[in-house]
Amino acid sequence: MNEALARAAALLREARHATAFTGAGVSVESGIPPFRGPGGLWSRVDPAFIEIGYFLEHPAESWRRIKGIFYDHFGQAQPNAAHFGLAALEAAGRLRSVITQNIDDLHQQAGSREVIEFHGSSRWLLCLECGRREAVHAGSLAALPPRCGCGGLLKPDFIFFGEGIPEKSLQRSYQEAAQADLFLVIGSSGEVQPACQIPVLARNRGAKLIEINPHPSHFTPIADVFLQGPATKAVSELIKELGLRN
Repeated sequence: MNEALARAAALLREARHATAFTGAGVSVESGIPPFRGPGGLWSRVDPAFIEIGYFLEHPAESWRRIKGIFYDHFGQAQPNAAHFGLAALEAAGRLRSVITQNIDDLHQQAGSREVIEFHGSSRWLLCLECGRREAVHAGSLAALPPRCGCGGLLKPDFIFFGEGIPEKSLQRSYQEAAQADLFLVIGSSGEVQPACQIPVLARNRGAKLIEINPHPSHFTPIADVFLQGPATKAVSELIKELGLRN
């Protein structure tokens, strides 16, 4: 671990354009479970309520489940040391941006400024009638399903099953993959398409790849350095190795 940690720190010091790519594993230690895999949310809860067709046909029923899981439960989560560590890397000029598969807003809460939300965000609501976006506030979900001022149905501004990736997020992610000379992959299994293609595209264009995960993933065979362990521990150790404060 010490040798791998030193190598990872050296790669970050040498990088001219480093990008982080985060998945569910970075928020697990904040109390947000992964969606897939053993013990994942979808192994215990039928995800039909966030399939776009079902949502449009049964908005009140879908919204009751959405509010309970994504707002009443996950909405209480706080950033952990991994989120704060990435913000510290950005503040020190060691990291250009974070591409995240997560919708929980924890990177921004920790202080990261350049965050590309690949799958959208739960902190915004989108009107399906007029296209207006509004930030979630205390009274947003008092009545379900919530409605826009125009009368249109509001949905969380994150990707439901059956929807495509927002074009802006997709293009910004591709741009990072083209420009970065280092990708720091944290807490992603590399199974979710098309997000998992982004680090691979960067690697194919010559970027080095540092992976932080508790267990080997689909990224491990192409990683230059694999730091095995929880995100909070590995990121904190990396911050310390770089002489930064988390």
